[in-house]
Amino acid sequence: MHRPMDESVNEAIPSATRPHPSESAGPWPIAPELFGNIPDPARIDPAVLGALLDRHGWHRRGGAAGRYSRWTPPGPPAPPGGGTSLLVPDTTAFPDSEDLLGEALTALARSAAPSAREVLVSLAVPSDEIRWWREVPEPVAGAAGAASWTGAEQLHTAARQILLAGALAVRGRTGYHGARHRRRALAALEDILVGPAPGGRDLTAFIPVEPGRAVAVRLYHALHATREAVDYQRATGGDEAFGAAVEAGVSRELTEAVIALVRGSEGAGIALEWAPAAGTPEGCPARPEPVEFSPGDLPALRRAGARYLQDEPAVTVRITGAVVRLRRSGPRGAGIVRLRVLAGAEVPHVRLELDEEAYRIAGHAHLVGLPIRVEGRLESRGGFRRLTRTSQVVPVQVDEAERDRLMKSLQENVDYFEEACTGE
Repeated sequence: MHRPMDESVNEAIPSATRPHPSESAGPWPIAPELFGNIPDPARIDPAVLGALLDRHGWHRRGGAAGRYSRWTPPGPPAPPGGGTSLLVPDTTAFPDSEDLLGEALTALARSAAPSAREVLVSLAVPSDEIRWWREVPEPVAGAAGAASWTGAEQLHTAARQILLAGALAVRGRTGYHGARHRRRALAALEDILVGPAPGGRDLTAFIPVEPGRAVAVRLYHALHATREAVDYQRATGGDEAFGAAVEAGVSRELTEAVIALVRGSEGAGIALEWAPAAGTPEGCPARPEPVEFSPGDLPALRRAGARYLQDEPAVTVRITGAVVRLRRSGPRGAGIVRLRVLAGAEVPHVRLELDEEAYRIAGHAHLVGLPIRVEGRLESRGGFRRLTRTSQVVPVQVDEAERDRLMKSLQENVDYFEEACTGE
């Protein structure tokens, strides 16, 4: 796997998602501010509440036709007088509609059913929902529904990778993104809520319609295009469908994420549901079919990922960046420079080799707190983090505030510059 230069080799993919607010334990922090208050009944559409209850497996048990419906939690019917029962008005036209909605929301908040909390989250923040699941053997005899710690972590990591691949595809359609657009893609996932279901075999992400619908729509198209391309490859042996699938958002990042989801399982799947309050996005079905993958799909996915990595060309760029590290083997000659990119490429850092004169210019610019501008080829090898065929290395004037910030960065990294000066 290729990683940005500012990540540790052993570092896991950074979480760009916030936890489901109903979680009270586990490796994710709690976000009680999103779940501490019941949604305002006056702002709830009964049709939306009914659609969410139906989506999450609640049972409609009748009611007064035209006035309200009665809903009970998933699972077998509770004994008389026990369990949760909701009365949901059909419209807000009746005088007691708001009271019934308030009582239903309070009952949901008090319910022990995990689906009740998911319904409340979707009401509080209108969200498209993506659910992942993995079919794995029971870790211990008799531990029905349980998953191993490693399996649960694998599910969570794969889900993050799939979300990131969707956000990257919104930024640009290409077979291999590498480090490009990564910061903005991660920023696009900041408002997503993630909640694991009991047992660690399922995981649901709530993607707020504003501003996250573009990610959900792109993932819908990309996942189905991946499924179709895999089917074509397995039937014909040809990879042509993966080339066409790039336009739908398929990339090496997505194929690697699906591989991570399926590896070690007997099969895995992804289902997407649109937020009832926002309706169905243009060009998508109202009820998308789940997309499922099996271990038999892995060779085709690996082959596609290798193709995307090999086919993505280098890019000619003109980068402006702050010198954050200098290194060479002696007091003279060529050296290696690391830049923090300020403009010219959607990557956080690049590494480049400069001849003696260009290295001297970079060192002087670093001393006085100035960035440099350099032209070159941003190589796909290594994730678009290396600049080759460099030329036109010149310092760039900046305003005083930016210069002070760069000087502070120099002081914090003075050891790196001493290495360059001493030739260590």
